[in-house]
Amino acid sequence: MEVNPPKQEHLLALKVMRLTKPTLFTNIPVTCEEKDLPGDLFNQLMRDDPSTVNGAEILMLGEMLTLPQNFGNIFLGETFSSYISVHNDSNQVVKDILVKADLQTSSQRLNLSASNAAVAELKPDCCIDDVIHHEVKEIGTHILVCAVSYTTQSGEKMYFRKFFKFQVLKPLDVKTKFYNAESDLSSVTDEVFLEAQIQNITTSPMFMEKVSLEPSIMYNVAELNSVNQAGECVTTFGSRAYLQPMDTRQYLYCLKPKKEFAEKAGIIKGVTVIGKLDIVWKTNLGERGRLQTSQLQRMAPGYGDVRLSLEAIPDTVNLEEPFHITCKITNCSSERTMDLVLEMCNTNSIHWCGISGRQLGKLHPSSSLCLALTLLSSVQGLQSVSGLRLTDTFLKRTYEYDDIAQVCVVSSAIKVES
Repeated sequence: MEVNPPKQEHLLALKVMRLTKPTLFTNIPVTCEEKDLPGDLFNQLMRDDPSTVNGAEILMLGEMLTLPQNFGNIFLGETFSSYISVHNDSNQVVKDILVKADLQTSSQRLNLSASNAAVAELKPDCCIDDVIHHEVKEIGTHILVCAVSYTTQSGEKMYFRKFFKFQVLKPLDVKTKFYNAESDLSSVTDEVFLEAQIQNITTSPMFMEKVSLEPSIMYNVAELNSVNQAGECVTTFGSRAYLQPMDTRQYLYCLKPKKEFAEKAGIIKGVTVIGKLDIVWKTNLGERGRLQTSQLQRMAPGYGDVRLSLEAIPDTVNLEEPFHITCKITNCSSERTMDLVLEMCNTNSIHWCGISGRQLGKLHPSSSLCLALTLLSSVQGLQSVSGLRLTDTFLKRTYEYDDIAQVCVVSSAIKVES
């Protein structure tokens, strides 16, 4: 009858502890009104409790620090730190000790050990300590694999390992919106306004240390999240930069194409790379986290072969009185000359003054011409300027331009300020 030999116990003990800062003690206040049976008894007990804040006993947050009782949450962008200790529990000297710490994610395996060299020997009641750090860059399940190999006094090689699984959660929800607007009335290329909505989806407040936009090579960026008050730059979010759980904050940026890209009509077409957001925050007792988004892209507005933009238009005009606008027509083609004809079509509220169907002449590639046009409105309110048509007689192609701009039409009895 074959008997399996008993499994040999390991001479070394492995302990792994996550390094994290303590938290403030929280208590559940028990209080009552004076007319109740206990009277002021519960309130007095809270005032005498050393863990409560003097003068704010009914607040749940105390003034004492407590050590973490569990592994806690780890969020994307934070730094995971862990303390690894290998202790010799035996009464004999152990040789050639090698401690290895790997972090297994869904896509890769990372070696976090500070040194891959083996320790020559470890005497009884002695230990090998190591602290590992890793900036978490993936969401999902992570497994910390700690492996220990050593040689006993009898020359037997021993090996064991332990697994520690934890989840990495998403700390922020970032949504972006793009708005196209003309950078200036004479520019061919539009500015881009980027609105970034950042929501704190953790369970604790965040101190937003920095939210910036790193533009791509094609753009310069201007941050629109501060105002100038008495010569001092003041943030639009007030003096408190904390973002409470589930709160959302909007950040606004203006991107303007650099001169070498804006000089040529139509050079920024199709999908263009705008840049990426860099977000830095702190939580609890100063734990720092950082996230960078992937490159943000937007679909640049397509103008086709011909672009019509406004150089000048009044904001407010009088009812049934002529007003003037200046339009700029640009040949966005880099190869073809156009022969253009301008037609003006009246709408229910906007009426054009002048000759429709007139020849504008030839327009060479990447060149522009300005037109001064006159029109009037027969309806009060906010009216849309529409009804311009450009026809290229060479290709027999017509370009329609509606909702070019809006003007506020008021009664002629109301004086329009210049």
